[in-house]
Amino acid sequence: MELRQFEYFVAVAEEGSFTRGAARVHVAQPGVSAQIRRLEREFGHELLDRSGRTVQLTDVGTAVLPYARAALAAVEGARLAVDGLAGLTRGQVTIGTVASSSSLALPELLATFHERYPSVEMALSEGNSDQLADAVRAGRIDAAVVGLAAEPPPDLRIQVIADELLVGTVGHGHPLAERREVSVEDVRDQPLICLPQGTGLRSSVEAAWAVVGAKPRVAFEASDPQVLAQLAARGLGLAILPQPFARAHARQLRTLIVSSPHLRGRLALAWRAEGPISPAARAFIGYARDALADLAPDSAGPAGPIGSPVADHA
Repeated sequence: MELRQFEYFVAVAEEGSFTRGAARVHVAQPGVSAQIRRLEREFGHELLDRSGRTVQLTDVGTAVLPYARAALAAVEGARLAVDGLAGLTRGQVTIGTVASSSSLALPELLATFHERYPSVEMALSEGNSDQLADAVRAGRIDAAVVGLAAEPPPDLRIQVIADELLVGTVGHGHPLAERREVSVEDVRDQPLICLPQGTGLRSSVEAAWAVVGAKPRVAFEASDPQVLAQLAARGLGLAILPQPFARAHARQLRTLIVSSPHLRGRLALAWRAEGPISPAARAFIGYARDALADLAPDSAGPAGPIGSPVADHA
């Protein structure tokens, strides 16, 4: 048995297709099929049922799959351990971020990290908080800046890096433009302009509306806070935005404090609680925690080493 046979088998099993599995491992489909056939001959049983429109695991394949995954994980863990002992910091780090994290000057953080570790390649992607948390858990990205709802995302370690007031914003011609503060009860039926479901900000809004026994009436949603501000400036509803972002658009918008309860939004750096972490990813997480520590609210506590319970919420 060869390790690549396990790799091809896992790829096809998880993708449910020889074509997609071959694309995932960057090998021509006939080569993948041939290696899996060799693996099946060694076991003396078929691992995959090829009779349907999608590839399915046989009973034997279902039994073998966790062992194949474990073998691949063990080899990867050994490689990372050797790299770590050798003091090697190379490879690639993939970072995710929510769109509303622009106030954290993430590009500057990445630039200064690159100056210190020029051999590390970096990739940056955007998504909502739920998507990013799932990607971190699955190991598709190494770390992410996510918005937090009432409860931290399970199975991740986090360091809170911002705790901001969320405010309502309206255009200058809106009926609420002369108000300085409103309660959630006052605006429970107002058309809202908000980030999509799965974001920390949206979760905070839904939790606040639930306190008064209502569901937010979301008229428009967009993943870019800039678009939310533009829609509110056009008089299309009440946009919920982080206060620093609303202040930056003071010429276009009037800001209202939303109270009873107050709305708050938290941002956090999140990374995997379990599983191997490459030396490059470990270096980035440690560097980012130190660099972002000054932004953290006092309640977040001091920043300890990676995995320390002092500043983490698993």
